Amino acid sequence: MERVTGQRRRHHLHESVLQRAVRDAVRVARIAKPATCHTFRHSFATHLLEESHDIRTVQELLGHQDVSTTMIYTHVLNRGGLGVRSPVDRL
Repeated sequence: MERVTGQRRRHHLHESVLQRAVRDAVRVARIAKPATCHTFRHSFATHLLEESHDIRTVQELLGHQDVSTTMIYTHVLNRGGLGVRSPVDRL
């Protein structure tokens, strides 16, 4: 707590600090493919959609104003007709 005002403040990290940490972790882990913070964002969205979360929820979590931007993530699913599950399958 700050002594003068008694207010507690948050200290945010600059984005470059996180980017450097991810870059270093990728190097230490010897991951051959390029991986960045944005890679995690794409993975997050893709995994949510793979788990059948609502596209509008994913849109909100990613901060997209237009759902068509979020729809870009659905192309990697590439499930065709097999991606549709009947509610009866869940019983």
